[in-house]
Amino acid sequence: MREILGRRRRFRLRRSERAAQLGAALTCATRWKWPVLPGVGLAADGRGCACPDPECVVPGAHPFDPVLLAATTDERMIRWWWTNRPTAPVLLATGAGAPCAISLPAAAGARALAALDSMGVRLGPVVASPTRWSLLVAPYSMERLGELLYSKDWVPSSLRFHSEGGYLVLPPSRTGGGELRWERPPLGAAGPWLPDVEAVVDALVEASTSAPDGGSRLAY
Repeated sequence: MREILGRRRRFRLRRSERAAQLGAALTCATRWKWPVLPGVGLAADGRGCACPDPECVVPGAHPFDPVLLAATTDERMIRWWWTNRPTAPVLLATGAGAPCAISLPAAAGARALAALDSMGVRLGPVVASPTRWSLLVAPYSMERLGELLYSKDWVPSSLRFHSEGGYLVLPPSRTGGGELRWERPPLGAAGPWLPDVEAVVDALVEASTSAPDGGSRLAY
């Protein structure tokens, strides 16, 4: 009896996870008009990547088939993808008209949010994983990012930028790095508000260089 109840519970959890993945993908694509596609996901053992590379450094957390260029907001395509692969991670294709992001190591991300809150900086949605936190920002081009970084004397080396031609894994996806969640959930019926990339970079640089001991708040 205990084994039967355990199987039923696992089945309910899997069914709930599948519904959550499809629901998240549909919300992004149809309500917010964010182009998404399914990630490759994890292997059957739940550990390694489902892609052919046995040494994949981002297991489950990257496009494979379909490729990144296939990202769409079409509801029928979204439903078809996640009906066939119900536990696939939800990937956002960043750039163009879609949100971009700035990510940093998880511990530094928690410190950065606290510092930015104390500075009165308004932030948009924030994605958290066990290893990295990502701050979503308004779309920006690689040219603008290059100009922005060039104008700075110093930028924390822990920052990564997700812009045109990039992607970001969204909650409630599960990858080899663990489960993703919203540290700051998206708000707004018409679509989440997104801050300008320059405002966020400026605030992160200020927060990092104002550490009391002269070090960096945003170091690894």
